[in-house]
Amino acid sequence: MMALRGLIRVCSQSCRALSTLATDGALPPNLCISPDLNDSPAVGDLKPSPVGSVLPIIRKCSMSIPTHLKPGQAWLESLRNYDDERLGLVDLHPDVFTVMPRIDILHQVAVWQRNFKRISHAKTKTRAEVRGGGKKPWAQKGSGRSRQGSIRSPVWKGGGIAHGPRGPTSYYYMLPMKVRALGLKVALTTKLTQDDLHIIDSLDVPTSDPQYLVDLARYRHWGNSVLIVDVDETMPENILHAAANLKTINLIPAIGLNVHSILKHETLVLTLQTVEFLERKLLWQDVRYSPLYPYKLPYSDFP
Repeated sequence: MMALRGLIRVCSQSCRALSTLATDGALPPNLCISPDLNDSPAVGDLKPSPVGSVLPIIRKCSMSIPTHLKPGQAWLESLRNYDDERLGLVDLHPDVFTVMPRIDILHQVAVWQRNFKRISHAKTKTRAEVRGGGKKPWAQKGSGRSRQGSIRSPVWKGGGIAHGPRGPTSYYYMLPMKVRALGLKVALTTKLTQDDLHIIDSLDVPTSDPQYLVDLARYRHWGNSVLIVDVDETMPENILHAAANLKTINLIPAIGLNVHSILKHETLVLTLQTVEFLERKLLWQDVRYSPLYPYKLPYSDFP
């Protein structure tokens, strides 16, 4: 009890000392201070900040955020240099990147994607398709045996199959759009929570050498597989040539981002334009009209 009281007394004295320094204007520069959002520099003018300096918020959410929620944050990085890991902070919409994790939703979407293009070609022959068996094997009466009409009956060995598969069979079914959108939100939230989601300013790399991307992923501990997503389908030539023959680093446009690809790769890398695109598209699913959800939805001021 005495040790606990002493610890509380030391903490209170430290807090009073910090408040006195802040009042006198002598607060050390390495303490966390909220930066002025209006003085944030442009992305192209950013340089890696030294350790202990205050990093600005590069991007704020353009979509409206409910008052009871706070935006998530991630570091803004660059591919131009190995050390460009912390150029600033990026605000992420809480209803896209910090939703409630739902493993059941991820399972539903993953199974739906797996069965979306699945076609079974299994097919068995009926008694009408099996070769032979046109003649009655014996007379209907008088032989003492059970009556039979064909040796290709399903009860005979080598006969047809009564209720076998008759392919090709499609396993296609439609999953509700809101479930698919929620699956993407949960996948993005999972990556952000596990520190496997990284935001970059652009796809500009200094060279088209594939070894540069491999060394960059190893230097930043991005794991064994990386998925890089951009809004534009026509990506810069350097990164296209660098990732062309790499099996562990893949490039896809944002329009093709899906839950299976996110979960398949260990690290997800998004550009700033991709973050804006995903927030706009996924939040639109929450406000679009649906006869299944006739009540008033959030973000009613969404354009």
